[in-house]
Amino acid sequence: MVENNNNDNEDSPTPLSQITYLLRKYKLVEGLVHLQDSPDDTLTNSSVQKQNLAELQELLDSLHPADIAHILEALPLNDRLLIWSMIRSEHDGEILLETSDAVRETLITDMGNHELIAATEYLDADEIADLAPDLPQDVMDDVFRSLPIEEREQLRAAMSYAEDSVGALMDFDVITIREDVRLEVVLRYLRRLDEMPDHTDQLFVVDRNEQLKGVLLINRLLVSDPDILVAEVMAKEIIKLHPDDVAQQAANAFERYDLVSASVVDDDDKLLGRVTVNTVIDFIRAKAENEALNLAGLSEEEDLFAPVLKSVKNRWVWLAINMVTAFIASRVIGVFEDSIEKLVALATLMPIIAGIGGNSGNQTITMIVRALALDQINTSSAWKLITKEIGVSLVNGLIWGTVIGLLTFAIYQNADLGLVMTLAMILNLLLAALLGVLIPLTLRKFGRDPALGSSVMITAVTDSGGFFIFLSLATVFLL
Repeated sequence: MVENNNNDNEDSPTPLSQITYLLRKYKLVEGLVHLQDSPDDTLTNSSVQKQNLAELQELLDSLHPADIAHILEALPLNDRLLIWSMIRSEHDGEILLETSDAVRETLITDMGNHELIAATEYLDADEIADLAPDLPQDVMDDVFRSLPIEEREQLRAAMSYAEDSVGALMDFDVITIREDVRLEVVLRYLRRLDEMPDHTDQLFVVDRNEQLKGVLLINRLLVSDPDILVAEVMAKEIIKLHPDDVAQQAANAFERYDLVSASVVDDDDKLLGRVTVNTVIDFIRAKAENEALNLAGLSEEEDLFAPVLKSVKNRWVWLAINMVTAFIASRVIGVFEDSIEKLVALATLMPIIAGIGGNSGNQTITMIVRALALDQINTSSAWKLITKEIGVSLVNGLIWGTVIGLLTFAIYQNADLGLVMTLAMILNLLLAALLGVLIPLTLRKFGRDPALGSSVMITAVTDSGGFFIFLSLATVFLL
């Protein structure tokens, strides 16, 4: 029975496939209209076309904003804008928050100022702050004027924090209580609310000056005697974040302590807001995507269906750098042209040294970038880390260098050539390990993203270095 249910789930169409199918039906009728010698509105306004649009609308209305955002990112521009025009205005803001920056830009460009202002009406101040960098200034001015004074101040505060700070992740929607009231009073207060803020696992206990005194966990509230005071069951040892803290520190705290929410306070312990797990997950996902892009040398997230010139602009910088490094590698080979002419086997063996060195370097860089993101590396541990990675590469070099040396001897019946392959493998892996640690650490020291172009740089170094090491050894020992 379980297997049958699983099969049914696997075979059921996804929202994206359903939308794509309905779009094809809609566009098929539109295409027939244009093929007519004297097109009229008869076919366009037919019951069939109305039914197609109705099915599309019904499906879109049933989807979660995150699902719609995923669908929009997977559609070509014209289809994307058609679907976007069918979204109900009250969902526009939520969907814009869920889409990538690149896709969001195409949607905002298609909207008028009044539509953008209407989209923000259903968002909280912290959510508007997330959209603010992409909205025109005149729209933001109108949004500011339309907000109540309290939300206006919250929005101004949220926009004042750096993008990678805890303040940028902060949610102002919190429930506060006093420590000198009975739990029964707290329960009555909660029942009067229309709904509780998302991911509310604790209530924040503050004094009259809004200073944080502790937290009352919801599970303690539900199981404790309603006649006792909040002060008797609240937790005083709590995780406190500060708005200027690095957001990655908050992410580490959520992972370490399995948090659902955490308080954000100022230097005087005054409660400013909270950070919730869903926001942290979004931050971690975005950071991971950016690191993956940076490792590949992409300057920003790219719309899959972006115009050709825009995609070229996003990719050209590191391609140009790669071309320069490839040219350097070719010149290194050119220096040893005479050696290669005398022993043609060198040309077939060079890529092995460079390829394995590049792979080993990328492994090291991946480990270092991850450790830096988790704040596991400091100045005192950097040298120990370099020593450890050199040790790993030395062992790998001895093992795999010996293997490739024996294979080379078996193929070419040349012991000296096998020995050169072994030595070149060891030296290039040591070079890859050293630079695999130093490149991200150096980028971090100069305030750059440790992942920025690291993969491109380590590949360039291990290619040029591997060719030079191998051909130099071959020239000395074989010719």
